[in-house]
Amino acid sequence: MSAFLDWVASVNDVVNNLVWGWPALILLGATGVLMTVMTGFYQITHMKHWIKNTIGAIFGDRHVTSHTSDRTISQFQSLCTALAATVGTGNIVGVAGAIAVGGPGSVFWMWLIAFFGMMTNFSENVLGILYRRKDEKGEWHGGAMYYLRDGLGAKKHCKKLGEGLAWLFSLLCLLASFGIGNMSQVNSMVSNVNNAFHIPKIVVGIFLVVAVGSVILGGIKRVAAITEKLVPFMVVLYFIGAIEIICLHASLIPDIFHAIFQGAFSIHAVAGGGFGAGIALAMKMGFKRGVFSNEAGLGSSVMVHSSSNVKEPVRQGMWGIFEVFADTIVVCTLTAIVILGSGAIDLTTGLADEEVLEAIGGSSNLMSYSFGQTFGALGSGFIAIAILLFAYSTVLGWSHYGSTACRYLFGEKAVLPYRLVFVGIVFLGSIMEAELAWNLSDTFNGLMMIPNLIGVLVLSPQVMRCTKNYALRHFKKDTKVKPMLSMFDDVEEVQLTLEDE
Repeated sequence: MSAFLDWVASVNDVVNNLVWGWPALILLGATGVLMTVMTGFYQITHMKHWIKNTIGAIFGDRHVTSHTSDRTISQFQSLCTALAATVGTGNIVGVAGAIAVGGPGSVFWMWLIAFFGMMTNFSENVLGILYRRKDEKGEWHGGAMYYLRDGLGAKKHCKKLGEGLAWLFSLLCLLASFGIGNMSQVNSMVSNVNNAFHIPKIVVGIFLVVAVGSVILGGIKRVAAITEKLVPFMVVLYFIGAIEIICLHASLIPDIFHAIFQGAFSIHAVAGGGFGAGIALAMKMGFKRGVFSNEAGLGSSVMVHSSSNVKEPVRQGMWGIFEVFADTIVVCTLTAIVILGSGAIDLTTGLADEEVLEAIGGSSNLMSYSFGQTFGALGSGFIAIAILLFAYSTVLGWSHYGSTACRYLFGEKAVLPYRLVFVGIVFLGSIMEAELAWNLSDTFNGLMMIPNLIGVLVLSPQVMRCTKNYALRHFKKDTKVKPMLSMFDDVEEVQLTLEDE
C-alpha cells in the first residue's frame, strides 16, 4: 500500500502543478471579475436586497424554509446542504495551511477571490436553475453538466463540445467527491479527534463509515433534513468560540490586519523568496485554499441549489452570493484572526514557528493549538468536535454532488453502488497521510473547475438577461415583462402556474 500511495503522490504532484498554474488561476479570477462587472458589482450595489432575500428571509418567508411533500427541497435546505459541503475543514485546516505556507498575506488573496467568487457562484446558480430538469419522480436535476450540455451545446457547431465538457465535468466531479468531499475531510476529522482525545484512528474511521452510510443511503431528502439542523448549530457554535478568543486578544487585531496586508504585497510574504516569489506564493495559496473553502468556480454547489423549490433563478443566485460570503468572508476570517493572534505566527516576518508546528504535528492542528492557548485542553477538544461536525457535513453534501455526477454518467442504477463505494472511501481517508489527501483534493478541484468556468463564460449573456429580467420586474415593477424562469418552454410554463414565492 505504501508503494502505491507514493506512486499516486508523484503522479499527482505533476498534474497538480499543471492545473494550478497561473493560467487556471487567471481563468478563475477573470471569470469572477467579468461576472462582477457585467452585473454592475451586484454583490455591493444590491447588498441590502440579497441579504434581505437570503438570511433575512429565513425569519419571515415561509417559502424559504417550509418543507416540501415532493422530491424537491426548500431554499433553506439547499443553502444548508451547500454550506455543509463548503463550510468544512477548508475553513479551519485549509486556512491554517495557507497561512503556514503562504504567510498572513494569503488571507488577503482568499478575501479577494471570494469577493469576485460571489458573482461566479451567483452565475452558476442562475444557470443551474435555468437549465435544470425534473425526472419522472419529480426530483430536480441540475448542475454544470446540464448547462454545458444544453447551454454550451446549443451554440452553433458546439453540440459535441458541450456534451464532451459535460461528460468530463461529471467524471471529474465524481473523482473530486472522493477527494475534497471525502478523503481530506475524513483525514482531518480523524487526525484532530486522535490528537485531542487519543482515540485510535481506525476506531474513528469505523464510526464515520456507519455515521455517513446511514445518512447518504437515504438520498437528498435525508441529507437535507440532517444538514438544515447541523449547519446552523455548528456555525453558531464555532462563531461564539472564535469571537470569545478574538475579544480576549482584541489589542492584537490592528497588528493582525497589518500583517495580512503587508504579507500580501511585501517582501515578507514568505521567507526565502524574492519579492515576486513571495507574493506569488501567498496569492497562490490564498486562491487555492479560498476555492477549496467556498468552491466558487467549481460548479459543485449548484447541483444542490438546483434541487430547490425556488422559481426565480436570480433568487437562487443570491443564495450563492450569501454562501461564499458566509463561508470565506465570515468563517475563514474568524479562523485567520484566531490563528494569527495565537503566537504561532510571527506577525512581523509572517513566518510560522517551526517548533510549534513540530510539537503539534503540523499546520493542520494550528487551530487546535490556538484554541488550546486560551482554553487549554477544553479548547483543543472544542476544535476537534468542530472539525468533526464541519467535515462530517461536508462529506454529506459532497455525497450528493457525486451521486448527481454518477447519475448523469451512468444512470439511476449506478447511484447506489456509487454511494456504497463512497462510504468505503471514508475508511481509506481515515488511514491516509494528510498531505496526500489534501494534494489530491487540490488536483481534483483544479481539473473540475476548468470545464465549468468555460460554461459560465460562454453562457454569461444568459445570466445577464435573467438578471436584467429580474430587475425589471422586482426593482422597476414592470408587470408587462414575462418572467425568465427556464431555458425550456415546457418547464417555464409549469413554473409560471405555481404559487408565487
